[in-house]
This record gives sequence, structure tokens and C-alpha cells, in this order.
Amino acid sequence: MKLRSVLLAVLAILLSSAIFASPSSAKQLLVDVDKVACPTAGYTSIQAAVNAASPGDEIRICPGVYVEQVVVQKSLDIEADNGAILMPSAMVPNSTSLLDASPLAVALLVSSATGVSIDGLIVDGSNSGISECAPDLFGIAFQNASGTIRHTTVRNFKLAASLNGCQSGTGIFVQSGGGQISSVNIDATSVHDFQKNGITANELGTQVLIRGNVVTGVGPTTGAAQNGIQIGFGATGSITGNTVTNNVWSPCTAVATCTAVATNILVVQSDGVTVSNNSVSVSQVGIFIEANSAELSGNQSTANSVFDGIRLEGSSNHSHSNTVFNASESGIFLDGNNNVIRDNTITEASIGILKTTTSTGNLIHSNSIFDCPITIQDPSAHSIAKLLFPQR
Repeated sequence: MKLRSVLLAVLAILLSSAIFASPSSAKQLLVDVDKVACPTAGYTSIQAAVNAASPGDEIRICPGVYVEQVVVQKSLDIEADNGAILMPSAMVPNSTSLLDASPLAVALLVSSATGVSIDGLIVDGSNSGISECAPDLFGIAFQNASGTIRHTTVRNFKLAASLNGCQSGTGIFVQSGGGQISSVNIDATSVHDFQKNGITANELGTQVLIRGNVVTGVGPTTGAAQNGIQIGFGATGSITGNTVTNNVWSPCTAVATCTAVATNILVVQSDGVTVSNNSVSVSQVGIFIEANSAELSGNQSTANSVFDGIRLEGSSNHSHSNTVFNASESGIFLDGNNNVIRDNTITEASIGILKTTTSTGNLIHSNSIFDCPITIQDPSAHSIAKLLFPQR
């Protein structure tokens, strides 16, 4: 009788498990534009696979060129094989800015979804077909959406040479609006040949970790003043371990006459951002903080023409253990109150550290300054925040 009771109990558990079993595990959807590399693929377009997928599924993209814009609005893992290229042509607006409702044309748009990962894909804007300043052109955009971008290449998001003054053409864009949240990690990704910004994270509710990426501007240009990586306008997060180079607005050749500056890393109107262990070179300003309570450490800034290796316009910022080589106006510029500048090494600049006379409560100590005719100077205030052209 006791054995019978045990068997009945086990049977009840098994029946209960069957009744309340979780749905089948996530499935993989295979995409191949011509079914040559992956003959068993069930889809020939990425968007068709996205539409057919259930939340939590994986989409594997086989090698080939996919001429389409893609919109993702569910949790998906998008895994691309070597040689998988998303290269839309005749791009059209497929979203609007969460700030001002201006039209956006995005190659790969993630909207109102969480848990979206993009891995190994090449996103190329060479054939975008955008022939005016609007709509604004983007490679990958997360809007009120969260997830990861890794081992991805975003390239050639720029307009024709005749339109190089348009403030359009950004590689990766993260934006929040309406009280929503966008939390995105961008790792080990290459972004280059953009027109305006490489990576941008904007607006309150946006949280980003921008780590280990290589972001390369187009070099000296008379068009849009570029910014390599930007966190701004209430967004939060960290910029760490990136290599950012070659963002130069060529008409800016002197402090007195410059009307716009390009930056490698820009934090604008976003407090509490961490900028650490980055290597930045060739720009008007290597790292520009126009905000408060930023933490800068372990960065190396080199070859900054006209202005500064590191420029701080704000209060309660902490800059320590950074290295500046070959800056123009100064190694580190400071305009603000209650900042800490310590244990930095500056080699070759007109002035080692510039601190404006109106700045108070700052602690400057234990810095090593070499090959600078003037070690520290207190000039009258001269903010250049008005020369910034952030992506918004």
C-alpha cells in the first residue's frame, strides 16, 4: 500500500509537470539571401525572419549582401556569420526622433523592445540613396529599447560630398523619450566613415556602456564638425577602453577665430559620466566634458590641434592619472568649481594646465608636466561650449 501511494505521488508530479511545462525552447531561424552558403535557410530576407520569429528566438544571418532596412520590435538574438552585410539602398524614413519628431532613416532599427542582441553584422550605408539633409541618416538605432551590440562593423553612413555640411550621418544612436528607458552595451565594435558622429547616446532615460570599440572619423573636413563618441542631454553611462581618432574640423585653425570644434569624446549636459582608459588622438579637443561630476582616469590623449588634450567646463569633475601628449592650447583646461586635477602627466603643450580665474575651490596637485613653456596659468574665462556641435 505504501509503494502504491509513492507511485501515485510520483505520477501526480509528472502529470503536473506536463500540464505546466514551459513553452518549447527558443528556435533558430536561418536567413540566406541566395541560399548558396546555407541551402536549408527558411528565409531570404532578415526582415522576413524577424517578422516570423517569436520573442527569445535567434536569427542566424548567413554570408551575403542584404539590401533592406530592418526593424526589430521584439526580444531577439541576431547572430551574423562572417561576410553577412546589411547594405540597404534607397533608404526611407522608418522612425522619428523621440526629441522633436524629425524623420530618421535607420538601416537597423530596434524600437520598444528589450533583450535584443546584434553580433557580428556589417552594417554599411554606402548605398543609402539619401540625397538631402533630411531624413537624418543612422546605421543602428535603439529607441526606447535595450540590448547589446558587439563584434559589429558600422561604416559609410555619410551623404554625398556636396552635402557634407549636413548634420547627418551617425553610426550608432541610442535615444530615449516619453519617460522610457534605453539600456545598451556597445562592445568591441568598429565604427568609421561617418559624417556626423560615430556613437551617440542622448536624452534622459538612456544608459550606455561603450567599451572596447574603435571609432574613426573621416579626418580633416570642412563639413559637419564630428564627434567620435558622445553622451549627452541627460543620458548616463561610461566610455571605457575605446580607441577614438581622426575627428577634425579643418577650418578651425586658431583659438581666436575658430567657429566650431570637433571632439573625439564629448560629454555634454550629462552629469556623472565615467570616461576611463580610452586612447584618443587627432582632434581639436581630445576629451571635452561640458558637464558636472564626471570621472576621468587612465585616458591617453595625443595630437590635439588648436585646443586641449582634456577640456573640463563644469564643476565637481575628477580628472586623475591621465596622459596628454602634444596638445596645442593646453594639456588640461579647467573652467568650473570644485574640480580635482591630480596625478596627470602632460608632455608638450603651450601651457600645462589652464585654470580660468573665475574658477574656485579646485584642487590641482601631483601632476607631472614636461616640455611646456608655462606650467600653470590662470586666464580669464573663455568657454568654447558654444563651438560644440553635438548630435541631437
